[in-house]
Amino acid sequence: MNWRNILKRFRPDWLSLVLIALIVYVWFRPPAWVSELKQPAPSLETVTLNGEAINLQDLRGQVVLVNFWASWCPYCRHEMPDMERFYRDYRKRGFTILAFSTDENESDARSVMAKEGYTFPAAMSRSSDSAAFGGVSRLPTSFIIDKRGIIRHKISGQMYYARLQSLVEPLLKE
Repeated sequence: MNWRNILKRFRPDWLSLVLIALIVYVWFRPPAWVSELKQPAPSLETVTLNGEAINLQDLRGQVVLVNFWASWCPYCRHEMPDMERFYRDYRKRGFTILAFSTDENESDARSVMAKEGYTFPAAMSRSSDSAAFGGVSRLPTSFIIDKRGIIRHKISGQMYYARLQSLVEPLLKE
């Protein structure tokens, strides 16, 4: 049997094509739920994978994206290139990221950060870190903190550049 005959028998209907397109879209841009919050950011100290001590209170005056992720999470891995690009484009305007890896092994987080060339600050998450933000029940989960240290948004699901832009730019102008 040749390929031409096989392809002639495979004629997907329009509904199949729509479903395939929807599956592809959800894989690369899965839904995310954005909650509006107005609560003070927790007092939190951590040490990044590069050995830099960061106190969340010291980041006042900047808009901060706090992101919880893991190396095994496909949606986390899909959002990180956009986070890096956004970080590079907006850090001079007063934006920063603090990404907490929930991996069990620090070497897994280090490997992802090094292999992909991510430059935004990342640290290992302790249970107290996620608890300080009210608990993280799914990955990825992100919190956007305004310049005054108020958590303004909680994003449960994958971030992408345009979503970051729409949530962060108004806070940079405040």
